[in-house]
Amino acid sequence: MSKILRVAQREYLETVKTKIFILSVLFMPIFMVVIIFMMGLVQKSTLTGPRPTREIAVTDLSEGISEELNRVFEQHNDSNPKRQISITVYDADRPGMDAHMDEMKDRVRRDELDGYLVIAEGAIGGEAASTLYMSARKMTDFQLFSEVQRLVYDAVVNTRIKLHDLSPELITELRRDVPVEQVDVSAEGEKKRETVIVLMVPFFFLFLMFVGVSGTSQGMLTSVIEEKNSRVMEVLLSALSPFQLMAGKIVGLAAIGLTVIGVWALAAYGAAAHGGMGDIVSPGILGYFIVYYVLGFLLMASLLAAVGSACNTLREAQTLMGPVMMMFVVPMVAWFYIVQRPEEPVAVVLSFIPPLTPMIMILRIAALPDLSRVQIFASILLLAVSVPLVMWASAKIFRTGV
Repeated sequence: MSKILRVAQREYLETVKTKIFILSVLFMPIFMVVIIFMMGLVQKSTLTGPRPTREIAVTDLSEGISEELNRVFEQHNDSNPKRQISITVYDADRPGMDAHMDEMKDRVRRDELDGYLVIAEGAIGGEAASTLYMSARKMTDFQLFSEVQRLVYDAVVNTRIKLHDLSPELITELRRDVPVEQVDVSAEGEKKRETVIVLMVPFFFLFLMFVGVSGTSQGMLTSVIEEKNSRVMEVLLSALSPFQLMAGKIVGLAAIGLTVIGVWALAAYGAAAHGGMGDIVSPGILGYFIVYYVLGFLLMASLLAAVGSACNTLREAQTLMGPVMMMFVVPMVAWFYIVQRPEEPVAVVLSFIPPLTPMIMILRIAALPDLSRVQIFASILLLAVSVPLVMWASAKIFRTGV
């Protein structure tokens, strides 16, 4: 045991003392903060920031909403002085209508117009869809399309209201928003929550597990191959057994992963506490995270140790590592479904596939803290049994490969 711990100590210290490790640990929280800040700026600029006036030509084939269309666009421009949409409405009964429509489309192609809106003949009755013609370069402006779509809807609905001798103002008053707040009712009390925050907490735990298990354990792969090629492995094996060497490396890398994740988790908790959301993560979830991380890391590192010992170059290892890493894509793809349905059969089945168990279970626990304790302890027991079996099999391959 002392030899395993000495190998683990060497593996840990040789990594954490490097400047690259320190920079990588500090870089991720800073990178995440910058990404969130930039996303906020981009979203604000996209949704509410200033933009050049958009020029839209309109042909009203319904011949019934032109007046209301002008009115709703004027209201929009008055409310959004930095995001103007200028429309020019053309008569639908003008001669050479087909040629006129072709001319408008050509102007859109030449970027002389940002769009050409054709109100369908049956738009008021809802029998046909209207069309907004845009060039490929302008179709990326999804905000313009959604704004025009909303304004056309308002114009058509207001026209229908007038045709039935109703008051548009009265209808607007009756349809005013009814605010509804979400309140989290838990043992700690009641607190307002936002859906996006409730969804992102499980994803945060999943992301930490993914980076910690799959990212850090790859160091096992590269370490084994480098030491094999540099003949350091031969010197080490003269002093200890292959199993002791492999186990020491795994324990050392697990400690490195815990260090990295601990720093990131503390940074995230500090940010959450600063934003008044420090109570959203319970100590129980953190305890389960550590248990699943350690067991998941031991399982993954053992698999990669076997892969690394069976290969002589990184290129060979990457070929074999591909199928192993593809398994970890499943939780990242299915996380949104599992968060909303943590007790569905699909989520339960995925929880008992050992390579996926740590990530799927921490995702389900974070989404549903009252998850069945039977399932939690059964999954931990499954990992506790799987890890020694995988380590034993990997040690056999490791002994032969090195």
